[in-house]
Amino acid sequence: MFVRTYGMLYMQNSEVFQDLFTELKRYYTGGNVNLEEMLNDFWARLLERMFQLINPQYHFSEDYLECVSKYTDQLKPFGDVPRKLKIQVTRAFIAARTFVQGLTVGREVANRVSKVSPTPGCIRALMKMLYCPYCRGLPTVRPCNNYCLNVMKGCLANQADLDTEWNLFIDAMLLVAERLEGPFNIESVMDPIDVKISEAIMNMQENSMQVSAKVFQGCGQPKPAPALRSARSAPENFNTRFRPYNPEERPTTAAGTSLDRLVTDIKEKLKLSKKVWSALPYTICKDERVTAGTSNEEECWNGHSKARYLPEIMNDGLTNQINNPEVDVDITRPDTFIRQQIMALRVMTNKLKNAYNGNDVNFQDTSDESSGSGSGSGCMDDVCPTEFEFVTTEAPAVDSDRREVDSSAAQRGHSLLSWSLVCIVLALQRLRR
Repeated sequence: MFVRTYGMLYMQNSEVFQDLFTELKRYYTGGNVNLEEMLNDFWARLLERMFQLINPQYHFSEDYLECVSKYTDQLKPFGDVPRKLKIQVTRAFIAARTFVQGLTVGREVANRVSKVSPTPGCIRALMKMLYCPYCRGLPTVRPCNNYCLNVMKGCLANQADLDTEWNLFIDAMLLVAERLEGPFNIESVMDPIDVKISEAIMNMQENSMQVSAKVFQGCGQPKPAPALRSARSAPENFNTRFRPYNPEERPTTAAGTSLDRLVTDIKEKLKLSKKVWSALPYTICKDERVTAGTSNEEECWNGHSKARYLPEIMNDGLTNQINNPEVDVDITRPDTFIRQQIMALRVMTNKLKNAYNGNDVNFQDTSDESSGSGSGSGCMDDVCPTEFEFVTTEAPAVDSDRREVDSSAAQRGHSLLSWSLVCIVLALQRLRR
């Protein structure tokens, strides 16, 4: 569009505009770019180029052009366009970049937590729930639903503690998503940006005499240019405007949908992920392949025989497992690895809240990042290490004739836990795409 409107003049000064879009892209992808300074620099450079074009009869030194750029704010040669565009661009890019970083952090937290191994106490409880019916001659009897819930609440006690911070994180993501749907939608801001820059250029042309007079007064009278250059006519260079921007012509994504619809779809999926960690035991135990279901509470395995399961269901979280009748849980030793993920969510939530309020959020420059700590998760290297190991407490000694059974139960138990957690990871990966 710039080429069609300004032709050779644009081609000769295209690096000014190319640098603008390069820096915007670098910011969006996580680069260390100050948006306000970058936009101010763009308008200052554009003023220098424009000032030379509307005054071809003069020769301007580098020092003189630097003096001209200092008058950008005072003279407002481009009208109110720079101020309005700065507000729109900064808010739109801050919201969009932080939202994408938030999706990345959510996916990474789910992915990391899905790799946490079950504790020895959990393995023993799973073995008893899944294998002991065979030992009692009840191979077709499945565990009672409430029995399964207590086992899984004990096994996933630390994961359930993610729930509070995860829900706050999801709420913050939904707030920022509102920015992507409103007037600071990055798509609606960027689509007409060329039209707005053209409008600013026209304002400069229309006020060229007043701007030049004030600059000459402040910076001094410039030296005359050689006769060949001064013979060119400036008005011929700016005799067209861009056609008005039509919102209906907004481009669509590769999927054939606009950003508005994509954001709406993501918001719905984010809402469904609330309370996902505390809901994991219920998700696992309602599977008919795992338990007898809620409708068959009398004809199920209760851990001792084929009968109703009588103990009460424990509440969620580590501290509530102190009296769990099925899993030995040490509530005095929270899982350090999961606590690191809670901190990562907390840091990201604060960044999302800042982005919602229009405050810029600093992320580590992706050009200097490593694969583990450079995702914008808000973690320092000592909090979210690049390689994670889950260290469990040492299991009590077991008899040699039990080792083979324990090993088999561990494999099946770990598979059961991993299956549910991997479902969360895959859902978040689809959101990220």
